[in-house]
Amino acid sequence: MPDFTHRRPQPWPIRLLHWANVPFLVIMAGSGLRILAAYPMMGPQGQPYAAYPFQGTPPPEWMQLGQWLAGGRHWHFAFAWLFVINGLAYGLYLALSGEWRRRLFLPRRDARNALGTLAYYLRLRRQPPPQELYNGLQRMAYTGTLLLALVVVLTGLVLYKPVQLGWLAALFGGYDPARLIHLGTLVLLALFTVGHVIMVALHPRSLGEMVTGGRPHA
Repeated sequence: MPDFTHRRPQPWPIRLLHWANVPFLVIMAGSGLRILAAYPMMGPQGQPYAAYPFQGTPPPEWMQLGQWLAGGRHWHFAFAWLFVINGLAYGLYLALSGEWRRRLFLPRRDARNALGTLAYYLRLRRQPPPQELYNGLQRMAYTGTLLLALVVVLTGLVLYKPVQLGWLAALFGGYDPARLIHLGTLVLLALFTVGHVIMVALHPRSLGEMVTGGRPHA
């Protein structure tokens, strides 16, 4: 088992891969909205999804990147592959370094801590439960984000090669459901980012650790 006793809270590979995701996600979001603007409808032609409230309404121009549809596609898929490579490197590092043990959500270890932390944030508990590098709620959120990223990649592949990857499209119910799931997952990632920024503002030391790595544990 890896010894984390004298390891920095945020090793340099974690910091590098974390910050690389910032421009990747911003560019993919902006270029993805440019693609959406070319056909701002959700659902099969003639049968739009009633659950999508913005049918026919393109995203604001200032949120779009790529100037036109082909430009948006070029930006989107170029940075999507960089995002995939970055994610594979992150997963490989977690596996080889053993960092997954202190970062990923393990229900038997973290479920009770996550509930206790949530109760503390809701003012239902006076003291927070014990915390190591992350508390159980943080591990749950970060692990959930990795799963969302996986869904974004898989649905993105469906939109990229819907015929060649017909079996994958079928797993998401077809091309149009995959397109809606792809957009919905982007919204969830954006909401996570907002919550992440709020939590960093409440605990600014975590931002310093993500920049410098922090001090090794004693």
